Amino acid sequence: MKIRQVVKIVYVLFSKITKARPKAYCDRNFLQKEADFKKLKSSLVMKQKWVPYPDYDDRDGWNRFLGPYKNDYICRGEACLGYVWKVVKATDYTAYERSGDQSAMELPYGDNYEALLNLFLAELAEGKGRFTDQIINGVFHCCEMTTWALSAHLRLQKAKGYLPSHKEHVIDMGAGWMASLLSWIYYYLKPLFDNQNPLIAERLHMELKTRILNTYMNNDHFWWMAFDLTPRTRVNNWNPWCNFYVLQCFFLLENDRNRLAKAVYRTMTSVDRFINYTQGDGACAEGPTYWSCAAGKLYDYLRLLYDGTAGAISIFDNPVIRNMGEYIARSYVGNGWTVNFADASAKAIGDAELIFRYGKAVGSEVMTGHAADIRGISNRHPARHAASDRDIYRVLQSMLYREDFAKAVPSYKKAAYTWYPETEFCYITNKTGLFVAIKGGYNNESHNHNDVGTFSLYLNSIPVFIDVGVGTYTRKTFSNERYSIWTMQSDYHNLPMINGIPQCHGENYRATDVAFSPERMCLSMNIGKAYPFYANVKKWNRVYTLHENSLRIEDSFSLSKLSGANKINFLTWGKVDISEPGTIVVDIQDQRVMLEYEEELFEPTIETVCIDDKQLSDVWGSQIYRVSLNALKQTSSGSYTYTITSAKSEI
Repeated sequence: MKIRQVVKIVYVLFSKITKARPKAYCDRNFLQKEADFKKLKSSLVMKQKWVPYPDYDDRDGWNRFLGPYKNDYICRGEACLGYVWKVVKATDYTAYERSGDQSAMELPYGDNYEALLNLFLAELAEGKGRFTDQIINGVFHCCEMTTWALSAHLRLQKAKGYLPSHKEHVIDMGAGWMASLLSWIYYYLKPLFDNQNPLIAERLHMELKTRILNTYMNNDHFWWMAFDLTPRTRVNNWNPWCNFYVLQCFFLLENDRNRLAKAVYRTMTSVDRFINYTQGDGACAEGPTYWSCAAGKLYDYLRLLYDGTAGAISIFDNPVIRNMGEYIARSYVGNGWTVNFADASAKAIGDAELIFRYGKAVGSEVMTGHAADIRGISNRHPARHAASDRDIYRVLQSMLYREDFAKAVPSYKKAAYTWYPETEFCYITNKTGLFVAIKGGYNNESHNHNDVGTFSLYLNSIPVFIDVGVGTYTRKTFSNERYSIWTMQSDYHNLPMINGIPQCHGENYRATDVAFSPERMCLSMNIGKAYPFYANVKKWNRVYTLHENSLRIEDSFSLSKLSGANKINFLTWGKVDISEPGTIVVDIQDQRVMLEYEEELFEPTIETVCIDDKQLSDVWGSQIYRVSLNALKQTSSGSYTYTITSAKSEI
C-alpha cells in the first residue's frame, strides 16, 4: 500500500476549523483526573525499561517473538539492500499547491519510509549487522530532509505556501510515522551506529529532538493539539494520532524524569480534548474507515501510556473508552461491508489484531469475538504489517499479542439493534437478513456529508440501497468547493429533495426530535431543519420501522410555500426495474428487493451515475443508479410511504 492510500483516509480539513454544536463536547478530562502531575512523575518507568520487546542481542527472544514470520522480515530487508534512496524535490512539494497533486511528494517519501522500515525489521530479525549500512544511509537521508511532514499538510506552517520552511517544523501524521520509526531505530541500533561513528546517532537524536520533542513543547498553534480551542470546537482523529507519535518519541528518547513528565502530561491534556469531544456513546462520526486512526490510535496512546507508567495511569475500564472500541464491531455488516457514513468506504475489513488488542484491554468480548471472526478475511496479519500498516508500533504490538490472538474464538453475534443516542446513529436488523443503518446528526460533522436522515439497507450482508462514500481526496475536497462534489450532496444520498431543494452544510442544519423505540424497532426524526430557509419546510418527519419482513419508511411533511416538486432519491448499484407501476425491483449479487410506493403520487425515474474515480469504482464498479420518485402533485402537507422487502418475503 502506497502512502497516498493511507493518507487519503486521514487527511482532514485543517485549514479552517469550524464550530460544532455545544453538546458534542463534555468536559470529562479522564486522563487528568486519573493522575495529576505529581502522580504521573512518580509513576514513569525510566530509561526505556517499559519496552516489552526483546533486547537487540537477545537472539532467542527474537526467534520466539517473531516465530514463523522471522524469515519473511529478513527477505523483505534483503530486497532493500540495493535500494536507491529517492529525493523528494521542491517541485514535488509545490505540486500540491499548483495542481492539488499529493502523490508527487508522497510516493517517493513513502517508498523511502517502507524501505527503511523493512531494513530495520530485518535487522531485528537477523541480528548480524548485515543491514546496518543501508539503514544508516536511510537515516542520514531522512535527517537531510527539510521536513518529514506531508506536502498537503504544510499549510500548518506559519510560512505561507507548501514549500517546506527551514525556519520551523510541522508535526503531522507523516512526521509522526517517520519520527516513530527513527526513534525505534535509535533505541535499538545506537550501539551499532556508535561502533561505526558516534556522529550517526548524535545527528539522529538531534533531529528527533529538534523536529518533534522541542517543537511539541514550544508550540501551541497546531490546531490538533486543541489547547486554544473552546468546548464548541471540533477535534478529530489528528489529535490522538499525532499525540501518540509524540508520546512514543518522548518515551524512547527522553531520560530526564522532570522533562519527560512535563511532556507526557502535556499529551494527556491534549488527548483529553479528543475524548471530551467524542460522544459518550462512542460512535465515530467520521465513519469506520477512520476508526483505526481515531479510537484505534487512542488505544495505542493509552496502551503506551499504561506501559510507560507501569499501569499506574489507565482508563481502559471507562465505559466511554469501551464504547469507542465496540463501535467498529457493531458497524461491520459482513462479507467485507461496513456502515460508511461520512468520508468512509463501504467496503472495509478492520485491523483484526488491533481490534483484538483493544478488546482485550477494555474487556470486550464483542471486540475480541469480532476480531476472531474477521481474522481469516482480514488483509492484515503480522507478516504483512510492514507493507500495510506503516506503523512500527503496531507491527511490534501484533507480534507481542500474536499467540493470544491465535487462541481467540469467533463469537460475535450481531445485535438486534445498536442505538447511539448522542451521535444519532442507529443499526437495526431482523431474522430475515435485513440490516438497516440510519443517521440523524447534523451537517457539520467531521468529514461531513450533507446526509441528515439518510439510510443504507443490506440484505444478507449485501448492500442494496447505498451510501456511495467518498472519492479520492484532492485539494478541492478540503476547500470551500467541497459541497460541489456530488458525493457530498444530499441529493446523492437516500433522502428527499424538498421543493426541489437539497440539504445545506452547516452546524445549524440538523435532525431534531430524534427518537428510537427498541420495542417497535422504529427511529423517527424531523429532518426539515437540515434544509435551507428557501426550501420552505415547516417540518419533514421521517420514520423508519423495521418489521419482520420489511422496512417501512414514512415521510410526513408540512411546507410553508410551494416552490418546486418533491423528489425522493434512492441510490443503488444493482439492476433496477421500474416497469411495474408502484414497484421498483433491485437485483444485486443474487439478492432481490422490492420497493413499493404509492403509484398515484409518484413517477419513478432512473439516472445512471458514471464513476470514473478508482476509489469508488473499486467498490461499486463503473456506475451506480439514482432512482427518484418524482411527486406528481404539489401539496403543502401530506405523507408518503415506501416499503422495502426481500423479493422472497411476503409483505
